[in-house]
Amino acid sequence: MHSEFSLLAPDRALAAALQQKIDRKTKPLGALGLLEGLGLRIGLVQQSLTPALRNPHVIVFAGDHGAARAGVSAYPQDVTWQMVENFLAGGAGINVFARQNGLGLTVVDAGVAHDFGPRPGLVDAKMGPGTKNYLEEPAMTRAECATAMQRGAGIIRTLAADGCNIVGFGEMGIGNTAAASLITHCLTGTPLADCIGRGTGLDDAGVARKHQLLEKALARTGRVDDPLSVLAEFGGFEIAMMAGAMLAAARAGMVLLIDGFIVGSAALTAARLAPAITEYCIFCHRSAEPGHVAQLTALGAQPLIDLGLRLGEGTGTALAYPLVQAAVNFVNEMASFESAGVSDKE
Repeated sequence: MHSEFSLLAPDRALAAALQQKIDRKTKPLGALGLLEGLGLRIGLVQQSLTPALRNPHVIVFAGDHGAARAGVSAYPQDVTWQMVENFLAGGAGINVFARQNGLGLTVVDAGVAHDFGPRPGLVDAKMGPGTKNYLEEPAMTRAECATAMQRGAGIIRTLAADGCNIVGFGEMGIGNTAAASLITHCLTGTPLADCIGRGTGLDDAGVARKHQLLEKALARTGRVDDPLSVLAEFGGFEIAMMAGAMLAAARAGMVLLIDGFIVGSAALTAARLAPAITEYCIFCHRSAEPGHVAQLTALGAQPLIDLGLRLGEGTGTALAYPLVQAAVNFVNEMASFESAGVSDKE
């Protein structure tokens, strides 16, 4: 455990009162399923019997990967910056779902191989024009990894100062499912083949080539399982920045909305550094990427929805947000047996 990443779980002194409030709603015990545990979790994070969601926001971290040029993705690297432009123009999936559900949206250039210049809605936290090629050398130095995490934390502190208490995490970066596969393999011990999926749409031959390339990356390093070393060897600037942002969000008492496989690799890294972070997290969906199952199992997480999503961008967080709202609303607004004058079971 790295002491600088220490994090306390939410105080459970309020748990019994919250559970009693949930149990006395006009319904059979447990009848609202996962929403009941969700309401309890949010109440504990906020240390309140009347939780509230304020200034909900999604942050999309974008970065390029040196290994993308070696063929680990079906798409060319230029798609990263082109999709950032799409985010800024309001035309991507995350824009649609964030607008639909009243979520603020910020895009962060964590390390895209493109010069955007100052742009409304874009935070310039660029670490460089993408990481190095982890097939040949570490993706980043330990110092770069630490700086990326610190920049992510700073972005969250700004958001918290603006009154946000619930934040969703999204990403964009051609090649980042490959990085997430390596991180997941190293931090969970799951066989590499079970951590590799089609990413942006590889065919069978593409998946086989991706597997071969990632085996080559692992052969370069030998066994690595220290989370910061794994992140520096194989991660992207966007993944490192997300991990730092997640730790800062939990320290600020925010609710964290975790998207799919790539965001999950940042959450897995953060949880290896500070296990209590999972108590602040809502795992929004189960990704169609096979490695996501390994992540969820390792984190003891039960996702809210399973729609076969594998888009990234934080789309799963925006789609699950109405369920999070529903959990808070039933805790606050649903009548109790006593207030409604409804007879309880014998």
